[in-house]
Amino acid sequence: MNGTIWESVLTCPHCGHAEAQIMPADACLWHWPCPSCGARLRPKPGDCCVFCSFGSVPCPPVQAQRRGGGGS
Repeated sequence: MNGTIWESVLTCPHCGHAEAQIMPADACLWHWPCPSCGARLRPKPGDCCVFCSFGSVPCPPVQAQRRGGGGS
């Protein structure tokens, strides 16, 4: 996936904790436990994963789709 950004900063909407995470290439991350407050983040309705809902960069498959690549 040429031009894919692999690191996204997840930010907890409950406490504001932000943490850089490496995104998987071909899987969605359905939940992320905030290491600061313990909230379990899940994707917002319509989003495929927590990176698309709470990350600074959407997941690699969404990035590819937006570039016209159609997925992984």
